[in-house]
Amino acid sequence: MSKTLFKNYIWLVDTIHHTGGITFEEINRKWIDCELSDGKELPIRTFHNWRKKVEEIFNVNIECRKSFNEYYIENEEDLQSDSISNWLLNSFSVSNLLIESKKIKNRISLEEVPSGDKYLSLILESMQENKKLNISYKSYLSENENNFTMSPYFVKLFKQRWYVIGESDMMRVYALDRISSLTKTNEKFIMSEDMDVENYFQNCYGIVNDCSLTPQTIRLRIAAKQSNYVRDLPFHHSQKETERNDEFSIFEYRLIPTYDFLQEIMKYGSQIEVLSPVDFRNELSAMIEEALDAYQK
Repeated sequence: MSKTLFKNYIWLVDTIHHTGGITFEEINRKWIDCELSDGKELPIRTFHNWRKKVEEIFNVNIECRKSFNEYYIENEEDLQSDSISNWLLNSFSVSNLLIESKKIKNRISLEEVPSGDKYLSLILESMQENKKLNISYKSYLSENENNFTMSPYFVKLFKQRWYVIGESDMMRVYALDRISSLTKTNEKFIMSEDMDVENYFQNCYGIVNDCSLTPQTIRLRIAAKQSNYVRDLPFHHSQKETERNDEFSIFEYRLIPTYDFLQEIMKYGSQIEVLSPVDFRNELSAMIEEALDAYQK
């Protein structure tokens, strides 16, 4: 499938999704006005072909409400609950908006996601075929490049970086932008049917899953102004606000107390205080003292 066709399908879903119900005539007018069309009309036969492809690829059913002669998304709730389809829809929706906003491109600033397009397609292809990968990898913590074979189980996007998670000698996480070369092998691997990326990271803040640790209840006291941001963009899906007043709020989380979560909390300085568990609080306190010591020197 060409990238152009894929964008067309996304445009169609996005257009119908945002209207709730729209006639073919209105769809055609919107299509003519969009840059993807080059000013050409959308043939009715092409429209129905796109409808079928959208259902095959995204499991999105575009049906016709005959009483109003309007097209709508029949399984709207399924679309919202499907994280991949929803992410694709949102991503390409923004992408299409940007395409249509070229006249003001000098007024739009974006952040880059490194490495996503270079190796991601081959990794996904290997995952679909359950074939192992040969990887040359150089981490930030090592001067030497490592070469190994791994079974790619999952991919995850976190803080503008793509990661592949899989098994070599054990379960490990690799950043795609640290891969120097990657080839698909003919060697097959078997992944347990009950393995799922959401379940694997269920109790994790980000990309670190330390199997030697167990989930704990972590309590944070967050300054009132900062709490507004945390409510709108939770650190973790388990977030619960247990206390709130004019000065601060207390939030609880059920997750593994990993180093990347400590780093996230530390960047907020005095706006966030770890209340419990004590070991986690002491670990953060030691990091703060170490940073302060560097400035005092």
